Amino acid sequence: MAYIPPHKRHSKDAEKPSPVPESLIPSFKRGLHLGSKPGGQGRRENANSSHNRSSKIIYAPHSISRWWLAGEGDLNPASFHLEPVSCEIIEKKFGGKPLALTVGADPPVGSADERLWASIAERILPDLLACAGSARNEIASENEEIKLSFVARFGKILFHGDPSDCLNSITNATAAKLDARNQVHKLFYTNVPNEYMEEIQRLVPTIGFDFESAKEHYHVKVFDKCRPDSTISCKCTTTKGGELEIYKIELNQVRHLVSDISCLYKDVDLRLMLSSKRIVKTLNDEESDGLGKLITSAIIDPDVKGGLRWPLGKEFVAERFNIVGVWHTEHKAYKNQTFKLKLRHADRFDHKTSMGEVADEVSLKLLGLSKHLRVMVMMKIAVKVLQEQCCGCGGGENGVRNGSDKRERWMFFIRIMLFPCWICYAGL
Repeated sequence: MAYIPPHKRHSKDAEKPSPVPESLIPSFKRGLHLGSKPGGQGRRENANSSHNRSSKIIYAPHSISRWWLAGEGDLNPASFHLEPVSCEIIEKKFGGKPLALTVGADPPVGSADERLWASIAERILPDLLACAGSARNEIASENEEIKLSFVARFGKILFHGDPSDCLNSITNATAAKLDARNQVHKLFYTNVPNEYMEEIQRLVPTIGFDFESAKEHYHVKVFDKCRPDSTISCKCTTTKGGELEIYKIELNQVRHLVSDISCLYKDVDLRLMLSSKRIVKTLNDEESDGLGKLITSAIIDPDVKGGLRWPLGKEFVAERFNIVGVWHTEHKAYKNQTFKLKLRHADRFDHKTSMGEVADEVSLKLLGLSKHLRVMVMMKIAVKVLQEQCCGCGGGENGVRNGSDKRERWMFFIRIMLFPCWICYAGL
């Protein structure tokens, strides 16, 4: 009988949910409680434990996680509201709709985005310097290479839990600012609307980005009993014959700094993250044989979540290696001398929870991070030119609002793209 993967099966007992290991649920929820306090000791202990290996979120010992509000003018907590939003994947995980923060007031007239980004840069700079210094002390083994990266991600910060408790935590965290110790129960949802992806593709050539490449990858997530605190990620390409071929092998990403910023009066929020990844350069014979068998036995199937399936009994090798998740990603990359912009379509499936999701994601990576951590980058002129080019058109009173909204939306995106330079300008 042909093997049917779990996410394509139809059972008479379909109304009975599959039992989920008890340890997965609380550890996953704890892993998402990214509070405003430096360190996040409880989160790191849970995320780094072998019982939580499927979450694939690891924090460095001296990591910092913060959340704050960014908006024009003085923020009035009395105008904050939490509204439920529909998001199937989050509703399945938490049993209820997540909450989005809104402001029941119009944005201040005549506010300057330039001051907003300068204030964000000033606020994150001490954390970035401290975490970058700690990250440089990471020691790689002989068969590993460590790469440090600073990335801006776009999406929406969503909260979960009792609305009144969440709003109270948000208000307290806002009042406490950088010294906040309140736990804000939230997550960063990276899936952006299709219209964003399309408009960004039209926008990037006008601000100095050149098309670099379009790539397709399959990411096979493997648990190794001999590495209980890590998940092996095999990034694969496809051969002309339609088979998978390992392109790169990585271990879990390690987060050193996570700053989530709710951008009031804007369409998207921002996550700034400093992280490192370990690239495996060599494998021993047992590792090479085990991973090789898992990859060669994979079957590409566009009709299943994650794009890959395995014949019955081929999802594990020698009781040491077993599949815990798969991703199928297609992305386009754009590049200039300072940044790489990546537009990615991702189809993910978690074998542990039998849950999957398709998402469109946008990220911006600062190139040559080590250089930018030492040298001041002067980009005020570039910002001024972009302002003149994108906001120089006028208009009468009729119809001004729609045109203004659209210009503001994309000027917001442009300034996010130039944000790492603001950090450098602020004093690196």
